Amino acid sequence: MSASYTGTVASPATFCAPPLALMGLEPMRALFEYVHTGLMDRSRLPQGDGHPVVLFPGLGADAMALEPLRRLCCDLGYAACDWGHGCNTGPRGAVEDWLDQLTDCVARTVARHGRSASLVGWSLGGIYAREIARRRPALARQVITLGTPFAGRGEHTNVGVIYQMLSGRRPEIDESLLARLAATPPVPTTSIYSRSDGVVAWQACREAEDAPQAENVEVQASHIGLVWHSRVWSVVADRLAQPQGQWRRYAGAGAAAGTLRAH
Repeated sequence: MSASYTGTVASPATFCAPPLALMGLEPMRALFEYVHTGLMDRSRLPQGDGHPVVLFPGLGADAMALEPLRRLCCDLGYAACDWGHGCNTGPRGAVEDWLDQLTDCVARTVARHGRSASLVGWSLGGIYAREIARRRPALARQVITLGTPFAGRGEHTNVGVIYQMLSGRRPEIDESLLARLAATPPVPTTSIYSRSDGVVAWQACREAEDAPQAENVEVQASHIGLVWHSRVWSVVADRLAQPQGQWRRYAGAGAAAGTLRAH
């Protein structure tokens, strides 16, 4: 498959950014989720096959925030690394040039390991992962995003001020780029999202229902805590463990119990 898929998703006009009160609860919820993950029984998670996994941080985050997830991936047997660009302050320079740089970095990782990589991106980092897979599908075994608002606009998040503080400019994306970001990458793609996300509108994190080789998996988590949430880790471990070329939609035990819902 060489072309991106554009299907039917929720109209951006029908949703808005989460309430500020919900955003205010993010740090406390994330701390609780971090502590809870420390009690997680990881012995039942599927082991990996050693392929590379590249992790992309959210806006304002860096390798430290990704470290628990990176360490989990390494413990499961993957060659996991963060994106190698420090703190994510948004695109550095022209957007297309920046994406080309990130794609080249992933290409070097793939060349070093001799195998395509799974790309895991949190929030804005998920946008990067999707665009890299769109540019060079052969580099990406699959894409997994955590709370990534690829189907929304700036007004559907509460991070505009943070972006301006970090990058020195307001986020400006034209309509053609917005349409491209919403299109499903031409590789197996999993979007993990939470309806209780206090940072981005959950509706903006969902793939079209009929998109081929794409799925939405719902969890109950804060936006900040998505990278170390035990349920998220279970989904990520399950997705990474799939044999290459044999992708299937998520059907974990949590989904059957109603804790996770895959659509």
